[in-house]
Amino acid sequence: MIKLFKVKEKQRELAENANGKPPVKKQSAGELRLHKDISELNLPKTCTISFPNGKDDLMNFEVTIRPDEGYYLGGAFIFSFQISTMYPHEAPKVKCKTKVYHPNIDLEGNVCLNILREDWKPVLNINTIIYGLYHLFTEPNHEDPLNPDAAAVLRDNPKMFESNVRRAMAGGYVGQSFFNRCI
Repeated sequence: MIKLFKVKEKQRELAENANGKPPVKKQSAGELRLHKDISELNLPKTCTISFPNGKDDLMNFEVTIRPDEGYYLGGAFIFSFQISTMYPHEAPKVKCKTKVYHPNIDLEGNVCLNILREDWKPVLNINTIIYGLYHLFTEPNHEDPLNPDAAAVLRDNPKMFESNVRRAMAGGYVGQSFFNRCI
C-alpha cells in the first residue's frame, strides 16, 4: 500500500514536470511570510541585511547593526538569523556573531530580548526584531542580564562600563575575556 502511494506521487511529479522544466519547490507558509517580511523591511540607516548563502536561502541571513549613538557608537555587530518553517508561530533564532561586552548579550552570542522569547507573537516580524536589537545598543538593560558582570558595572559605575565597552570594541581584554576589534 505504501509503495502504491509513492508510485502515484512520482507519477504526479512527472506529469507536472512534463514540460521539461525542473520541479518547482513549494514554499512553506513560514517561507512565504518571511518573504513578505523581508520585502517590507524598513531598516534604520544603521542596519543592513545580507544573505551569506545566497538569495535562495531566505531562512538564514545576517543583520549588521552599526549604532550611531550611545556606548556602542561606531561599532559593527553581526547577528545571524535562523528562521524555522514554523515562522511566524515560532520566533526566529538570533545569535550575535560579534563577541561584545554587553549586559543583554552573553559571551557566546545569546541575546536576551523578550520578543525572542516569552513575548513573541505571530503578529511580530523581522523588522520588529531588528529594531529591538538596535534598541539593546542604544539602551542596554542591566535589569534583565545575560552577562551579569557587565550589568553590575553598568548599574553601579556607568563610566567604568563605558570604558570597558570602548576597550572591548577596540580589541582588548575586559577582565579575563578577550574581544576582537569591531570598530
